[in-house]
Amino acid sequence: MPNPRQRARGFTLLEVLAALALLALLLVGVYSGIRTASHSVRAGTAAVERLDAVRAAQQFLRRELAQAMTQQLAKDPDDDEPIFFQGDARSMSFVAPLPGYLGKLGPQVQMLDLVDNGKGGQRLQIRFALLPPSGEPLKPGPPQVLLEDVRQGSFHYRGLDARGRVGAWRGDWPAGDHLPQLVRIDLKLPGAGYWPQLTVPLRVDASANQRQFTMLDGATPARLLAGREP
Repeated sequence: MPNPRQRARGFTLLEVLAALALLALLLVGVYSGIRTASHSVRAGTAAVERLDAVRAAQQFLRRELAQAMTQQLAKDPDDDEPIFFQGDARSMSFVAPLPGYLGKLGPQVQMLDLVDNGKGGQRLQIRFALLPPSGEPLKPGPPQVLLEDVRQGSFHYRGLDARGRVGAWRGDWPAGDHLPQLVRIDLKLPGAGYWPQLTVPLRVDASANQRQFTMLDGATPARLLAGREP
């Protein structure tokens, strides 16, 4: 018969508790690593999606503003003169054709706005409306969000003065009977978000407005961008 003192004995309660404590520490370490990796993946995905949204918004705005047309979108209530372009620091309206893949063919009145998003920031959105028959009011559709969560933003306009000289940037465009030559959209995004400077030269149909033709005489987009007088 074996000696009772030589029999194998089980783990003591203290040893079991120590093993459980070590296992818990290992599980906490594994969980922290997985959580950190998941957070990094989500942050990277969000940064890529934000960059794609900024790039898509810039491409759309650059294309549509470059195709702005001298087509009447409204009438001046004071003198009944046609209005081809309206703009201030937080909104602008112009006529431009939309790409076919959006399902909207022909020239559309496009209304670009910076509106409060209810979270202490702003939202860049756009609305579209078909050109109505003469005298009928516009019927804009629902707003389409181009860029969400904008900390600060403004629109600026530049053109030629009555003497044909390059004017300074301004925060509004009261001369609705002709288009500005340059439009700049400045946005400030939160955190590390970056909005590349967007300055777009508008296509000018000089034959649609004799005053426009006179003002454009001797001016070039290069001079306007450089801010030099002709």
